[in-house]
Amino acid sequence: MAAMKPAHYVNGVFSTTGETFPLLSPVDGSQVGVVPEATRDVVDSAVRAARAALDGPWGRSGVEERCAFLRRIADGIEARFEEFVDAEVADTGKPRELAATVDIPRAIGNFRAYADLSYGRPERAYPTTVPGWSGSGQALNYTVRRPLGVVAIISPWNLPLLLLTWKVAPALAAGNAVVAKPSEETPSTATLLAEVIDEAGVPDGAFNLVHGHGGAAAGEYLTSHAGVDAIAFTGASATGAAIMRNAADHVTPVSFELGGKNPALVFADADLAEAVEGTVRSSFTHSGQICLCTERVYVQRPVYDEFVRALAERARTLKDYGPMISAEHRDKVLSYYRLAVAEGATVVAGGGVPSFGDARDGGFYVEPTVLTGLPQTARTVREEIFGPVCHVAPFDDEDEAIRLANDSPYGLAATVWTTDLSRAHRVAPRVEAGIVWVNCWNLRDLRTPFGGVKASGIGREGGEYSLDFFSEPVNVCVKI
Repeated sequence: MAAMKPAHYVNGVFSTTGETFPLLSPVDGSQVGVVPEATRDVVDSAVRAARAALDGPWGRSGVEERCAFLRRIADGIEARFEEFVDAEVADTGKPRELAATVDIPRAIGNFRAYADLSYGRPERAYPTTVPGWSGSGQALNYTVRRPLGVVAIISPWNLPLLLLTWKVAPALAAGNAVVAKPSEETPSTATLLAEVIDEAGVPDGAFNLVHGHGGAAAGEYLTSHAGVDAIAFTGASATGAAIMRNAADHVTPVSFELGGKNPALVFADADLAEAVEGTVRSSFTHSGQICLCTERVYVQRPVYDEFVRALAERARTLKDYGPMISAEHRDKVLSYYRLAVAEGATVVAGGGVPSFGDARDGGFYVEPTVLTGLPQTARTVREEIFGPVCHVAPFDDEDEAIRLANDSPYGLAATVWTTDLSRAHRVAPRVEAGIVWVNCWNLRDLRTPFGGVKASGIGREGGEYSLDFFSEPVNVCVKI
């Protein structure tokens, strides 16, 4: 595969000037490209280009024109589908099937969905009569929506194109101008997206792309910029807190989808085989590097031993899994494996580094791991690991299950496994999470709200919820 060539895209111009840093393959540790590091001046130029676009053709465009651009972008990604899959796999090391069936199709779907939603979105009008008001006392109140302005979008490395487009599509649909910064670990599909946007004829400055690191670098330059009107971020909770501090100086609106330490509740009446397979998916998909993945599993005591045995066997036989994104992240996950043992865990599957006997031994792999025996207070149980690992603990009754699930600083997602419909409806609303799945995991309708509570985020994304964030309602009152 040819080396990746990430580039900034500012005001319709691609650039790779300035200092660079290496882009490494997580599969074998080899260098697959170089990435330009955006300076403060590059970021400032991108923000100024976005501001100018709002005063130019992009700012004067109507919803029909913007939606036509979104559809052309979707068509452009589709036309270069295999190129996007290749870039996503090269950057992340994830299985090709995952990129080809989830990441790239969902990115295409994001642009088409928001084109449809924006074009058909109604607004409200209220004929009003005010007794005692001078004249007729009649008025017509109606609502229009205006874009927020210049939007900074910071996206993570685990689902690079999917999560970037999930913000870019509604931001553009609402008429904003965007400055996007992808993770420094996964810059390639963002650059391809900029090429597609350029080919689609989107006015210069409406979409800008800068590459680089976060703290004291491009990410911080962007999120602290006085010219940014809103920030949308997906990533770690600690990074979200740092961005919020930057945003506070200018009272900049934020939309955050942050970390999770997601629970699964397996009741004794569950279809056990289905619950085991569902937990394999929710714990080990993309090697646990998805914010929605399960890291805490609570199983009702009568089926606890059987569940642990079955889950451990499935974890030991997994073959088609990808690496951690970087050596640094691999080392972090391995440090939690060691911590778990130090805290008293029993390692019933995994717990180390696999040996392949080929080039992958130079990559950043860890074994899918199942742990038991830790108290609820253990760091391994409370802190997000973001790797292919889960801890399994028993519970006795429904109230205890809910208490254990909610005993966490996070609240993004949860899964409930039960064949008792009444129990499902009782338990799901009591779990402190933004998303609760019953007898499934990651079954998503893009129109529904997505986001978390507590340390897992602020606000909701998806469907109308994203369009609400990326626009402001303005009430117009006309005296009749």
